[in-house]
Amino acid sequence: MLTTAVPLDAAAHIVQLALTPVFFLSGIAALLNVFATRLGRVADQADAVAATPPDTPGRDRRLRVLRLRSHALDWAVVLTAVAGAQTCVAIMALFLGAVLGKSAASILFITFGGAIVLTLGALIAYVVEMLLAARGVRETVAENIGPSTRASPTPREGR
Repeated sequence: MLTTAVPLDAAAHIVQLALTPVFFLSGIAALLNVFATRLGRVADQADAVAATPPDTPGRDRRLRVLRLRSHALDWAVVLTAVAGAQTCVAIMALFLGAVLGKSAASILFITFGGAIVLTLGALIAYVVEMLLAARGVRETVAENIGPSTRASPTPREGR
């Protein structure tokens, strides 16, 4: 049991300070959920494409794109998970610094700042995956539009 006496107002202040990284941690958890869901969808699509006959037109290209998307999502998940771990370390440093009466400012700056940088990297990886997915959708649509539909302008383009 800890015997260090921390005044009530100081303890309340530490808890208030810890709320920012805790909210950040909940955002990180939401990002991980989004990334895991997208990775599951990519895996399902890869299974469906892999089940088609090898001589299907565009099969190999589609599998390559799905592999790139899964790599981008892998990076997003890893970066986000490490950011979450660093956020937890920042929270622990905040509490332990207060209880032990030692400054933990440098540890807080490194861990929380690192978590923000890693989350930024995860979001960049996610954007890459989204751009690859959007390109794939546009290619699929272009391949399936009939020649007469492609040449006719939309009502806005005709103005």
